Amino acid sequence: MPENTRPRPICAHCDGFPQVTITTGQTTPTGQRQTITAACPACRGTGRTLPTCSHTRVGV
Repeated sequence: MPENTRPRPICAHCDGFPQVTITTGQTTPTGQRQTITAACPACRGTGRTLPTCSHTRVGV
């Protein structure tokens, strides 16, 4: 039987990779690399987008 599951809407800005870790090039006093985490501003770090409405009611 075929499945009727629809694919999840993935964010077009980050392609489903909402948070990344970037090295700063500096090291901590213990010798480890110092990193920062950046989140996708479009999906706010969720990796998904909400489906948009097909029509909108305007006025009364």
